Amino acid sequence: MRAALHAEWTKLRTSPGTIWLLLAVVAATVGVSAAAVAGTLCPRSGCQVDPAKLALTGVQLGQAVVAILAVLVIGGEYGTGMVRITLTAMPKRPIVLAAKAVVVTAVVTAAAAIGVAGSLLASRPMMPGNRLPTLSIDDGPVLRAAFGSVLYLALIALLALGVATAVRNSAAATGVVLGMLYLFPIMAQAVSDEKWQRNMLKIGPMTAGLAIQATKDLGTLPIAPWKGLGVLALWALAALLFGGLLLSKRDA
Repeated sequence: MRAALHAEWTKLRTSPGTIWLLLAVVAATVGVSAAAVAGTLCPRSGCQVDPAKLALTGVQLGQAVVAILAVLVIGGEYGTGMVRITLTAMPKRPIVLAAKAVVVTAVVTAAAAIGVAGSLLASRPMMPGNRLPTLSIDDGPVLRAAFGSVLYLALIALLALGVATAVRNSAAATGVVLGMLYLFPIMAQAVSDEKWQRNMLKIGPMTAGLAIQATKDLGTLPIAPWKGLGVLALWALAALLFGGLLLSKRDA
């Protein structure tokens, strides 16, 4: 396993696009979060905005960059044919996939932590000027939202890695992952029955996972924050298991 981890880390850090994608994760997360806070103005009578969720809006764009990065970890190898060399050098395919999962989780978690921290620090000073509720960074629910957002992005990376392993084409895998993320909220908006809407939001990987960001009115959520993140974890696990099964059964 150590040799596999070293090999995957070497491939990832020497890939010319990796550093730019990681920087894009941070920039997208912080930039969109700051723009969302700057563009939200509460009336003088007050508003019911969830300050933590608003300050972490950029995660919704950052996840797209994370998905692209994770897809390229294995999709790029299939595109160039390098996967044959990888599997020849490391015949135990589950070990190869596990090593890729560990490495991509590590780098995405680091970038996500910087992006989430940057979003909170950039958003907090702007809130009083827009009459938004105060954001207490050391508050328990806010810390849960921040920590959960980092876990959310890491799970999105694992979901994308699993899908890319199964699909074996970077463009197609990216489309499948983004479709899985954004399809459920679109379908929820398309149906008029409230029960069906809530069910769609409960099972969708993005809508369920992002419940972890909520710090207010938790009783009105379709699913509790940690349960929602658990739903996303199940999606990621299912994708990795399915991708790993196909990787073991198919020719390179």
